[in-house]
Amino acid sequence: MGNREDLLSGAKRCLLEKGYAATTARDIAAASGTSLAAIGYHFRTTRALLNEALVESMAEWGDELQQALAADDGPAVTPEQRFEAAWARVIDSFARLRPLWAIQFELLAQMDRTPELRSAFAAANHQARLGLVEIFHRLDPTANEADALKLGAVHQALLGGLAAQWLVDPDSVPSAQDLIRALRTIVGELTA
Repeated sequence: MGNREDLLSGAKRCLLEKGYAATTARDIAAASGTSLAAIGYHFRTTRALLNEALVESMAEWGDELQQALAADDGPAVTPEQRFEAAWARVIDSFARLRPLWAIQFELLAQMDRTPELRSAFAAANHQARLGLVEIFHRLDPTANEADALKLGAVHQALLGGLAAQWLVDPDSVPSAQDLIRALRTIVGELTA
């Protein structure tokens, strides 16, 4: 690896260990085994380096989450069983992916001051919604993208909400079965 790749790798480690706001140029230089000047040469600013490292980390996180969710439970599985199995895998992944969830919530507060982060998150959200529809409903999201985005937004709201609850109190996060029961209650009230 060259200095640029070393810096990105070091910045990713610092993001996981210290978070976005607390990471300094010196932290990254130490973690990457490069000089402070290398940050300026390759990225111009520490924030530009952190933003690029964050975008790469989000893509890697998305790939890992998609792999966890994409486990094929077979064609004989009912939609309820698929929902339960997928959400159980999501909830299990929170412990493994905790630092990346924490960073995402930290960055929500940075959005107004960092427009490039907002753009990166918006693009990632769009893709995540389409991917969630494909995974949970086995639908081709391109067949009706507008409806797929709405359905995916509901799953994304569940995902973000559960992640926030897990970060605060992992022991009180609803199980996949709890989600099914709660959704049945909501649907029952809406259709009564």
